[in-house]
Amino acid sequence: MNINDDLAANLQRNRISRRQVLWLLGASALSGCASSPVGGGSILVGMSEEEEKAVDQKVAPQQFSQDLGAVQDAQINQYLTEIGRRLDGKSHRPQMPYSYRVLNANYVNAYTFPGGAMGVTRGILVDLDNEAELAGLLGHELGHVNARHAAQRQGQAMVASVAATGINIIGSAAGFGGLTDIGTQLGASALLSSYSRDNEREADALGQEYMVRAGYPANGMVGLQQLLVNQEKESPGMLQTMFSTHPMSSERRDTARQMAEGKYAASNQRDSGRERFMDSTASLRRIKPTIEACQKGEIALSRKDFGKAEGSFRSALAATPRDYAANVLMAKCLSAQDKDAQALEYAQAATKIYPQEAQAQKMVGVLALAQKDPAKAYEHLDRYDRLIPGDAGVTFLKGVSLEGMGRKQDAANQYAAYLRRTQRGKAAEYAYSRLQGWGYVK
Repeated sequence: MNINDDLAANLQRNRISRRQVLWLLGASALSGCASSPVGGGSILVGMSEEEEKAVDQKVAPQQFSQDLGAVQDAQINQYLTEIGRRLDGKSHRPQMPYSYRVLNANYVNAYTFPGGAMGVTRGILVDLDNEAELAGLLGHELGHVNARHAAQRQGQAMVASVAATGINIIGSAAGFGGLTDIGTQLGASALLSSYSRDNEREADALGQEYMVRAGYPANGMVGLQQLLVNQEKESPGMLQTMFSTHPMSSERRDTARQMAEGKYAASNQRDSGRERFMDSTASLRRIKPTIEACQKGEIALSRKDFGKAEGSFRSALAATPRDYAANVLMAKCLSAQDKDAQALEYAQAATKIYPQEAQAQKMVGVLALAQKDPAKAYEHLDRYDRLIPGDAGVTFLKGVSLEGMGRKQDAANQYAAYLRRTQRGKAAEYAYSRLQGWGYVK
């Protein structure tokens, strides 16, 4: 590699590339009018349909991994997909590439990206009572996609979050710190900005319409919103993200009830699908005590009550030793207490439980650096990079690992790649100083 003459040009090209990405994700100041798929009227949008799909392809895998990936239960994921397909075929945009997965996250939420990539957390799924409530949940998310709410918001908050993904370095592990997600993230979904109340009302109305079209009783939406209103009062900490991205209120519950008792009254004679729901989700509901213990631990961890958090995660692991989420969370909790050697054991266990999921791979990499084992660090950071490409922070830490292994040329390649992504912050200063010190830049 010879970047003596090319680094400045590469950085300039990177700025051009970033503008192109911002345009791709809809952050350009330019916008246009489109016909609303649900009302036929004119709406102002900043993304074409193809750009909505591109956002999903670029961003959704990172977010789903932040939420610890899909649960390792093909039956539950297939069940969710079957319900989703039943609903999306009755929507205004059946041509969108919808996809569905139950996520290992413990907080209470569901969310979708503008192209229809949807995630439902295990934390909410185990609290639902029947299939009609699940249909209401999926229907609401389909409402956001079909009304093109993200396109109308131009995805600006999403772009800002993506730009920050993986490049913020904190802490002191190995002299560079863990990546930001080494700490707890109570309800990730940081890539999803809040919808307006009007957006939420429209999504509710569309969701209820879709579920009735698909053969469900309309009062399933009432049951869903009553559950969330109840939980807001009982456990507000676990609803933090649900209520920031989907603000709930008794008003919305009451509106759903009025529609169920009025326009859709005849539908309420239909089967709610409780038996089918219970059978299909039985394996997940069996570990509800583990999920609830993880929820308590995450709340404590977010409050820096590490002793309480560690106790909750130990309870979760005692109940379900091979739970991927519980092992990852215990590793995060121990790392936050500078117990990196112990944390590494749990992170490594998590990689063996779920080798196809990326977050534990990154954690092992960061923790191995802290334990001065750059070879192991590089191995796992590279695995993460293959599973979820494009994380600038991982590129930087791969450079640190390679430098620690004495592979200066390869380290320089990683540092140069990192600088093509960002030129600000301590990591960028370090990368540039190493390239300068090694004679690659003047």
